[in-house]
Amino acid sequence: MAIRNIREYGDEVLKKTCKEVKEMTPRTKELIEDMLETMYDANGVGLAAPQVGILKRIVVIDTTGEDPYILINPRIVESSGEQTGQEGCLSVPGKFGIVTRPNYVKAVALDVNMKPIEVEGTELLARAICHELDHLDGHLYVEKAEGPLQDMTYEDEEEE
Repeated sequence: MAIRNIREYGDEVLKKTCKEVKEMTPRTKELIEDMLETMYDANGVGLAAPQVGILKRIVVIDTTGEDPYILINPRIVESSGEQTGQEGCLSVPGKFGIVTRPNYVKAVALDVNMKPIEVEGTELLARAICHELDHLDGHLYVEKAEGPLQDMTYEDEEEE
């Protein structure tokens, strides 16, 4: 496993649409392991393959730090409600914006064994699913941000 470089806002790869994964190969498994390691190293809750420069429809999400979701060729099939809150991105370091997303999301995807799975989430998990799936179609949260992006401060963390 290896930590990969995270592509940052302005990199053309982040604007491209990703291709579906047709089969699980050793190289794709390695990519997924690297994505998880990269996400955890960067203290993120989600990471999409284009963020590490790979145009495949793969995302990893872990909002609890204990139980990561690996979603291959994911699609949102149901959503409802609304939540507005702060959203950041590993590809837009040091910034956050206010974004409105569904409060409930159901997605279908394939797992690492290419078996169909369904993931339902509310609040942070719903936000993360929407955010990461946007990456697969070349979109970043900055396009949805209400008002200007703001600088993230880390004062709260330093006081702990």
